[in-house]
Amino acid sequence: MSRVRQLLKDDPNRIIVFDTTLRDGEQAPGFSMNREAKVRMARQLTALGVDVIEAGFAAASPGDEDAVRTVASEVEGPVFCSLSRANASDIDAAARALAPAREKRLHIFLGSSPIHRSAKLKMTRAEVVRTAVEAVTHARSHFDDIEFSPEDAIRTEPEFLVEVLLAVAEAGATTLNVPDTVGYATPTEIQGLFHYLSEQVLPYAPDAILSCHCHDDLGLAVANSLAAIEGGARQVEGAINGIGERAGNASTEEVVMALRTRQDRYGLTTGVDTTQLVATSRLLSQVTETPVVRNKAIVGINAFAHEAGIHQHGMLADARTYEIMRPQDVGFTGSFFVLGKHSGRHAVSKRAEVLGWTLAGPALTEAFAAFKRRADEIGVIDDAELSAICRQVAGEREHVAA
Repeated sequence: MSRVRQLLKDDPNRIIVFDTTLRDGEQAPGFSMNREAKVRMARQLTALGVDVIEAGFAAASPGDEDAVRTVASEVEGPVFCSLSRANASDIDAAARALAPAREKRLHIFLGSSPIHRSAKLKMTRAEVVRTAVEAVTHARSHFDDIEFSPEDAIRTEPEFLVEVLLAVAEAGATTLNVPDTVGYATPTEIQGLFHYLSEQVLPYAPDAILSCHCHDDLGLAVANSLAAIEGGARQVEGAINGIGERAGNASTEEVVMALRTRQDRYGLTTGVDTTQLVATSRLLSQVTETPVVRNKAIVGINAFAHEAGIHQHGMLADARTYEIMRPQDVGFTGSFFVLGKHSGRHAVSKRAEVLGWTLAGPALTEAFAAFKRRADEIGVIDDAELSAICRQVAGEREHVAA
């Protein structure tokens, strides 16, 4: 029994996390990684606790085959996977690259939508089914764990999608991935599709699980992934920081934390150690030399930062007023207040107290007015600036008293 199948047997409410940072993420412009970077990221993804790491596309280049092989040789823990087109040479390249892996998977894809069949493949429906089955059959000589993706599944006729998935399942594919390759779906639509596939495919393919792979072209990748899970998907594919082709993939960290934070709604678990999310995000940012935007959900520097006075006052009373997650749960050391022009008197006096200045009554009024003027000039007021303001106000008051 495969590792993934065992995980699902042990916990029927488990969602398998398939991370494609090193493949779909890495093949996007600006995110290319060399072999050493892939090994570093694979080690961190292992520490994070993802179940499957798609380490690359072995047939894409000799360098990618070598990188997949190195990752499979030097890192242990997850299932390691390589992407493959539906042909023997790609499958054989993946088999060579993944030979050192203790747990390995082949991920085969083939276009299935009308536009892919006519414009790219020049194939009929029957030819697509035959090619897919032949590829899975060939892969069975190398792999016990095979995933199949009908590329552009969302724009594929539903009845033909069922035909393809049933055919590859019968040939030996055990993970049936339904990719929204071009980020076209809406949440209601994709949830309905997964309900339909759960009814039309899974009763006839009892060893298979449904998987979702959503792109973010319309900004809906995470929402669509969660909707697919509600529709019956038990594997979710994503990338750290949401990197990937065009606008990217579903963000692994966002999907995982949505499932955890809204346990009341989903009732599902993952094997991810969420306290490693920030470290994983930061490492990816480092190796790709691409900063994470401040307002990025879960891992952005503003995710647990507060400047508005109303928010700061609420946070001082009870963090739950404005935070639905604890920052420590994703790997931050804690929340932090940003003192600026939107901050209130309460937050300013509290921070001044930490710095050794007691502000109350007229002293607080004077200091807060000076704080606002300086914040309008320079934006963020750090501890040195606040201390200077307090020192100035104290000095003026002493002078007046004298």
